[in-house]
Amino acid sequence: METQDCLEVVRGTNPFASTPNGMPRVAGMQTELLPFTVKLATTEEDLAKAVSIRYQAYARHLPAVAATLDRPESLDREEGTVVILAESKLDGTPIGTMRVQNNRNKKLALEHSVDLPGWLRDESKIEIARFGVADGRIGRLVKTVLVKAGFQYCLLNDIDWLVIAARSPLDRQYEKLLFQDVFPELGFIPMQHAGNIPHRVLAFDVSNAYGRWTTANHPLFNFMCKTYHPDLQLVNRNESTEAIVAKLPAAYRYSGLNPLAIMP
Repeated sequence: METQDCLEVVRGTNPFASTPNGMPRVAGMQTELLPFTVKLATTEEDLAKAVSIRYQAYARHLPAVAATLDRPESLDREEGTVVILAESKLDGTPIGTMRVQNNRNKKLALEHSVDLPGWLRDESKIEIARFGVADGRIGRLVKTVLVKAGFQYCLLNDIDWLVIAARSPLDRQYEKLLFQDVFPELGFIPMQHAGNIPHRVLAFDVSNAYGRWTTANHPLFNFMCKTYHPDLQLVNRNESTEAIVAKLPAAYRYSGLNPLAIMP
């Protein structure tokens, strides 16, 4: 997902999105509907769909790895892990997925391959992994929305850092989103937990996302922070989630990263 490719999909003339009337708005915000929904996989059927698109995506690029991904992994069902699923509105077919693991109860999967530096080791963090999206232009849009879902998950769960291990050339996608290299002196590191395929470990300080993208005049700032996506729903509105969102800094409460912003 090159940043420029994403922009062709997500800026104002987005052929995959529409702006409905009657949605609550904050000054400077816009609302876009997508041709797919994004949610947590909460049933065995949901998980099976996620595994299906995960397998298809890996089979295109890493067939040897894909051979082990035709069924759910044990980590998919562990406490502290959620699987996120994107489904076509047209027919319900899966078109994207990723897995999110937090470190509240155990080390992240990538920590079985590398020892994180002290400035990151003891921080609250998530690892996003097992990305899989449909091929083609729609897949680039799906992946961008999944990354946005990762930031929303962090805000909902008071997580400070988002961490990812990315192989080449996928690492450049995250550099362009201003992720920082955790091991700049090492570059690509063979990952034992990922078949010894070399990856870069990249991280993002979630609390500074709005400020960093603003300062950089980032081309995806409007998509991430100035656009509501009602089809991206990780949680339901209730007293608990409202209390969590109420504690967020104003920049996030009144931005597209607020997961409750346009829910009834």
